[in-house]
Amino acid sequence: MADFVNRRDWMRIIGASGVAAGLGPGLTEGAEQAPVGESGGFQSRILNANEIQDARTCPTLVGGKVIQPQRELSVLRQTDVLVVGGGPAGVTAAIAARRTGADVTLVERYGHFGGLWTGGLVLLVLGHIVEGGRQVCQGIGEEMMKRLDKMEGAIVNRRPGTNPTVDAEAVKYLMIEMIEEAGVKVFLHCWGVDAIVDGNRVIGAVFESKSGRQAILAKTVVDATGDGDVFAAAGAQYERRSHNIGLVSRIGNLDRVDTAKAAQSPKPKRLGAVTPVPGVNWVNMTGPEDDGLNVEVLTRMELDHRKFIWKNTQKLRGTPGYEKTYLMETAPQLGVRITRVLTGLKTVLLSDLKAGNRMSDVVAVGGSTNGTHGEWHVPYGALVPVKLDGLLAAGRCISAEMRMADLVRLIPNCFVTGHAAGVAAAVAVKDGCPPRAVEVPKVQKILRDQGAYLG
Repeated sequence: MADFVNRRDWMRIIGASGVAAGLGPGLTEGAEQAPVGESGGFQSRILNANEIQDARTCPTLVGGKVIQPQRELSVLRQTDVLVVGGGPAGVTAAIAARRTGADVTLVERYGHFGGLWTGGLVLLVLGHIVEGGRQVCQGIGEEMMKRLDKMEGAIVNRRPGTNPTVDAEAVKYLMIEMIEEAGVKVFLHCWGVDAIVDGNRVIGAVFESKSGRQAILAKTVVDATGDGDVFAAAGAQYERRSHNIGLVSRIGNLDRVDTAKAAQSPKPKRLGAVTPVPGVNWVNMTGPEDDGLNVEVLTRMELDHRKFIWKNTQKLRGTPGYEKTYLMETAPQLGVRITRVLTGLKTVLLSDLKAGNRMSDVVAVGGSTNGTHGEWHVPYGALVPVKLDGLLAAGRCISAEMRMADLVRLIPNCFVTGHAAGVAAAVAVKDGCPPRAVEVPKVQKILRDQGAYLG
């Protein structure tokens, strides 16, 4: 694939031909894309001279109120299944729906997949095992873990009955690989800002990006935003909760600690836990309880947490033996744990866990953080809004009572609820029915065919 011309060549071409540089979206019609990787140097060109943004409908001040006029939105894509949110639940849902035969579009607000697992540096995988060390979270999520097993430096402590730790960059790469293998259409850097509703049915979502405000239409939508942004915008009933908001960081050079000097003083706190990278630990943070939907709260948390982490690391560096340690990274994504939780046709209950109740409409099975109790079932109704049609929830925002939230939000349990939502969404499209009318046995069969464990 040929490189684009450099600045000197470009100026020579202009001088020879007298052609202006404003040639629209490419140098010429049908020009090749820029090559991947390093180029021959810095290059630039004018894409469109004297451009004015299309479809501008600016808010105006009317009677002291800011009013947004009505405007038409361009349709970016029409799809069978639209998955909003590319965390563990969303990626798994997209792959599952595609493998079930649907045309799938996945939209993510950041520039990578994995959500808090990668962007939040929450690298520990727990919640997938039960008493006796048996693993209950299977399916596409377990397929992902097995593939990480085969990648150099991608995962540690991966053995039966344990909670492994991953490398965030390895997971980001693997998720791209699996999404592309499945044939899912992806849009990154798109923030879901509204739902498109026809009567009582969600038929798509609206996104903001550097391309402006655009719409994607879909036959079924999966809300895997974590915060329930789509079902909230569409008018579904939900419960708003507060939870602890933290910020994860990584410390480097822990393999270069002078153990002789370090032995002369008490061991420092907040050294974190091992990662697949030698000498690097990830350090979790509980953080204070607050409202993760309040922008002022989120701003204050970012500022305060980053100051705390820096000062704490400098304190560590002042400890004898730890002089060579350093703050390697703070997570780019704030650790919001719970905000909105759907009010569903059914709810995941602690009493069902304690009683070991088995659900006839089970579509996912979760475990415990350290194998201290038995499995618990997610009924299909926990993914379905009470009244709203055309939408399913996946991940930490499914219908679950307060006492189950800290299990539901864990990564393996986001895998399995995402897997269930993806399959159910594809079945709803294929059968031409709303998600609430889907035949659950059909969903269960496909899930088992795709390697899921349903008890």
